[in-house]
Amino acid sequence: MRYRTLGNTGLSVSEVGFGGEWLLGTQEETRTIMERARELGVNIIDCWMCDPRVRSNLGYGMRGHRDDWIVQGHFGSVWKDGQYVRTREMADVVPAFEDELRRLESDHFELGMIHYIDDEEDFDRTFNGPFIDYVLKQKEAGVIDHIGMSTHRPEMGLKAIETGIVEMMLFSVNPAFDMMPSTTELDTMLGDEADFSAGGTGIDAVRAKFYATCEERGIGLTVMKPFAGGRLLDANLSPFGVALTPAQCIHYALTRPAVASVLVGHASVEQVEQNCAYETATPDELDYASVLASAPAHGYAGQCTYCGHCAPCAVGIEIPMVNKFADLAKMQDEVPASVRGHYEALEVRADACIQCHACEPRCPFGVRIADRMVEAAELFA
Repeated sequence: MRYRTLGNTGLSVSEVGFGGEWLLGTQEETRTIMERARELGVNIIDCWMCDPRVRSNLGYGMRGHRDDWIVQGHFGSVWKDGQYVRTREMADVVPAFEDELRRLESDHFELGMIHYIDDEEDFDRTFNGPFIDYVLKQKEAGVIDHIGMSTHRPEMGLKAIETGIVEMMLFSVNPAFDMMPSTTELDTMLGDEADFSAGGTGIDAVRAKFYATCEERGIGLTVMKPFAGGRLLDANLSPFGVALTPAQCIHYALTRPAVASVLVGHASVEQVEQNCAYETATPDELDYASVLASAPAHGYAGQCTYCGHCAPCAVGIEIPMVNKFADLAKMQDEVPASVRGHYEALEVRADACIQCHACEPRCPFGVRIADRMVEAAELFA
């Protein structure tokens, strides 16, 4: 298993993480699944689910090995009258959070997540009142080490960054969502009525700005919905008309700026092994770009997705990294010092391009790479 640093938190998290919401079997079944994940190096788990059975299962699954796990626990996810409720009412928030600590058999969470903010009204209510005061007090008391937030909307993520409170985020990342205009309705993103027909427009500009800002500010991302609710794994449901594999979806998410870990739901040992096989997959098995480029419908024409098909460069330029740093820089009013530092640390930079164009026929999306090298050299000059 490979590990990445989660932004400025300093936490080292596994590239493949664990989304815990599907563990509805027995405690022994859950423990078997979690133990296999731990054996394969998975060390981060999210528990947004408030179902008491799931929480107790996860606690039992970590028993004796709690220190091996980085836990994302949530403020505002409540089990009420036998169902999940998202709330900011403190009379419900406090006992639900304390219940999560107790059932997960823990005295603290490494990551305390402000649960699921997707609209302005909820954002304002959360960050201007007793809810955020309670979260801050938990950090001050050492009950949580870092404050995070979960959202599906880049606009809310950008607002959270500006508070100076949120240190990392759980965000939905996959190639379909990246093309979609932002919406407050999660069902719209995952349902049959989802509109992915942004052909030719590439990654939504607000999402691109969100990724760039997270990278610049050191706001690490963990990923939810990497398979778009399973739609990307089925050609009949995929908006692209072709099926991607779990490894391809995970790889896409991990090539986005600021992403440290992809939290995949594991409902069986077999699924754990399938998803963790990402770590030993061949370049061909990780190749999402060729699949998307040959799909009946995609919107990535002319846009670099950092897939690496352009390699090898005749003079040794790491083209995907140059393009990623250039894209990050162009999202800001001026080139951020951190991005410039990463660019200048490259062994061979864009100004070494000899304009041979040998890379361009290999690009699945028809990117004019030589022109982009000229632009990048000028940008960072």
